[in-house]
Amino acid sequence: MKHIIGLVVTLVTLVSCGVAAEAQQPAKIPRIGFLTNNSSTGLAAADEAFRQGLRALGYVEGKSLVIEYRYGEGKVGRLAEMAAELVRLKVDVIVTGGPTSTRTAKQATSTIPIVMASDPDPVANGFVASLARPGGNITGLATLSPELGGKRLELLKEILPKLSRVMVLGTSTTPGTAQELKEAELAAGAFGMKLQYLNVLDPKDIEAGFRAASKERADAVLVLTSAILISQRKQIADLAVKNRLPVMYPQAEYVEDGGLTTYGVSLIDLHRRAATYVDKILKGAKPADLSVEQPVKFELIINLKAAKQIGLTIPPSVLARADKVIR
Repeated sequence: MKHIIGLVVTLVTLVSCGVAAEAQQPAKIPRIGFLTNNSSTGLAAADEAFRQGLRALGYVEGKSLVIEYRYGEGKVGRLAEMAAELVRLKVDVIVTGGPTSTRTAKQATSTIPIVMASDPDPVANGFVASLARPGGNITGLATLSPELGGKRLELLKEILPKLSRVMVLGTSTTPGTAQELKEAELAAGAFGMKLQYLNVLDPKDIEAGFRAASKERADAVLVLTSAILISQRKQIADLAVKNRLPVMYPQAEYVEDGGLTTYGVSLIDLHRRAATYVDKILKGAKPADLSVEQPVKFELIINLKAAKQIGLTIPPSVLARADKVIR
């Protein structure tokens, strides 16, 4: 009898130890892939907004969540290799910083959830079936901003009432560029402006663009969305001062690094909101069932230092509408 009791005690002890050991097994830490064709400096503020969004939801990077960052630095050829690497790492979610990286991630996996931090038109780009019901492994946020080209030209016209010729810098390989340019051309016709488009496929094309702007006596420059251009935003700001040309940009990072002005969707806000998609997916939601959300925050930012450098006075009516003025 004592032998049986001892055996039972031993078994209970072993089972208890097994349960305790199992209870002590560390929980699997979610791993997020962050893929963008941009540079780490070009998206620094947006990246921080994404992390802030995660922290607000209770995640602690390095403890309750790991983020694998992959930056293409404007070199599209590197993205496919980076996307394949994230798939090999078996990340739980891939967050993409723009349409080029979303397309690359889509080609790399049809099973890992993909969250678009921003995309000009995810339906037209073939990423989702509809905004309300994405239907696949991709969801996130749409900028739907090609029409902003018209608003940017309108603001330039307010800043420069005699504006008639505008040099447009864009990158034809960037999804959404054709539509963005089309909308700008429609607005230019209404305002009686003439646009000249320069296709920037390499950083060295930028200086050529400003030379062409001077040769064609352009009154201002309009920059379209492009990973190549934002990676060279300091060079563009310097060339603008050198050529004394007002430049309208698509993103805040340009103006914060010396550019004149920007009007557009707040990428900071979009990246912060991308964290909510990651949270829902980690808790079991399927991308196919999470509707794509549209932008709710737009911002006008003006850099008075840049204005002074080119001898430009910003009208008080425009300054009064600015969300942020850099002095």
